Amino acid sequence: MTRVYVYTAGLVAFVAVTAMIVASITEPHWVSYSVTTTKGETLEKHIGLHKSCSSLDDPHCRDFPSKELCQYGERYFCSMWRTVGFMGSFVIVLCLGTLVSLVLVMSGGKYRRETGWPFVAALLTFVSVVEFIIISIVAYLYDHDDQFAVPGWNLDASWYLGTVSAALSLITAGGLAASAYLLPPEEGYEFLNDPVHA
Repeated sequence: MTRVYVYTAGLVAFVAVTAMIVASITEPHWVSYSVTTTKGETLEKHIGLHKSCSSLDDPHCRDFPSKELCQYGERYFCSMWRTVGFMGSFVIVLCLGTLVSLVLVMSGGKYRRETGWPFVAALLTFVSVVEFIIISIVAYLYDHDDQFAVPGWNLDASWYLGTVSAALSLITAGGLAASAYLLPPEEGYEFLNDPVHA
């Protein structure tokens, strides 16, 4: 049966998951390009879910995908990338809802802890599934879109953070479910000694 310390461990793990997801979405490091010129200069471009930053651009960071990119035969790419951006915002809302449900179930007493774990585990799993979809679409576009065919492109830190956070969310859901079945029930009420028959 799930206990307070199990929910506390799950809460700590999921706070870490949420922090990783927020960092991966806000930082433009999903796909990056880096090359060193013959003069020794390093040219870099970093693409995030909503913006790209380049050492050649002024201003340094711009909205991504740009209108120009989407008008020149990249409509499929733009639609997919914007879908990933929307899903990234959606997964943050899911994380906040999951954190609230974890706190409510954890602080709601023995009955709520005993009966609330399936809902919390389902939310954790849903967050993980959405995050796996996001990283899968980005990996697919990285492998199949012509703009990444030039040597020097690679999946970057935000993609790896997304992968780790999705796996950790799934592990947390599994640990919560396993504890519900494997741990003995919490101690119930203790009976008082009967002074008449003592």
